Amino acid sequence: MNERKTDPRVRHFVEEQGLLWESCGMARMVGRIIGWLLICQPAEQTAAQIADALAASKGSISTNTRVLLQLGILERVSEPGKRATFFRVAEGAWARFALGEHARIALLREGAERGLSLLEGAPSEQRARLEEFRDLFAFIEREYPLLLEHYAEWRAGKESK
Repeated sequence: MNERKTDPRVRHFVEEQGLLWESCGMARMVGRIIGWLLICQPAEQTAAQIADALAASKGSISTNTRVLLQLGILERVSEPGKRATFFRVAEGAWARFALGEHARIALLREGAERGLSLLEGAPSEQRARLEEFRDLFAFIEREYPLLLEHYAEWRAGKESK
């Protein structure tokens, strides 16, 4: 039995991650799995180990690790001489996740532009809410790649120290 999983601070962190990811539209178990895999040792865990650590069913772990694999947040790994499949947070997962957010930001801006085309010729006060929406997401869409570029530079500098 892993002693860390019984540490109340660890349990709190895992549950907090579950609630956080749930507030972002994901299943709570997705967040709990992420939380556990961010802090567990060893970093690679079997589905059975994850289920045990989270006091969850193997079916729930299977369903939600599949979601995380599809999102590119988790990856499957194998260890020589072992038949089990292990899961871990994928290298570069968060940058890939952020790129997906950039795509969603573009979709929001495009939706606002479609709405504005419906209101072509409408009074400016009627268009104002949609223009504010479009302008914000156009700005974020434009600046987001620069932010990710700055992050990559910052990360590279941090790793070279």
